[in-house]
Amino acid sequence: MIPLLILGLLMQNPGSHGYELLTQMKERHYKYIVNFTKGSFYYNLQQLEEKNLIKQVFQLEKNQESRHYVITELGKAEFQKLMYEYGTKTEYVNLSFYAALLFAKEYKRDNMVKLIKIQIEQTEAKILLLKAALEVKNQLPPNFRWMLENSVSHHMVNLEWFTSLLKDVSDLSEF
Repeated sequence: MIPLLILGLLMQNPGSHGYELLTQMKERHYKYIVNFTKGSFYYNLQQLEEKNLIKQVFQLEKNQESRHYVITELGKAEFQKLMYEYGTKTEYVNLSFYAALLFAKEYKRDNMVKLIKIQIEQTEAKILLLKAALEVKNQLPPNFRWMLENSVSHHMVNLEWFTSLLKDVSDLSEF
């Protein structure tokens, strides 16, 4: 998914530095869409260049040559392909916690209660982060705002489920 994000940003901002693209991904909170690191970003940038989907253009800035990136015609076609590929995909919500829940009866109840409480804390923290990102009204494009709002809704449902699960596990006399 990182290639789609890079290509999309270059469609919006042709001639950007790699660092500018990475900064935009951070400022726009793309971490809520896909996990990425500085290393994975630059790796994908390099891969896109090797596949001739983007190319470097050099410009003179303050008597120094600097690298900027632009999307190629091949890159624009790849962008269209990736938009369709990701736009038509519906995947299951998959929490790592689900795997632990499968074996809850084989785990001590007190420890399971601790795990659920950790899930509640982490979910509440995610909700706060998302809501804080949504408060920056003018910096978020409407489509990204909708995605963040949807993510808040999903986390609210998870929070309700974790809270209910905690009550159920705590009430069980035999676990």
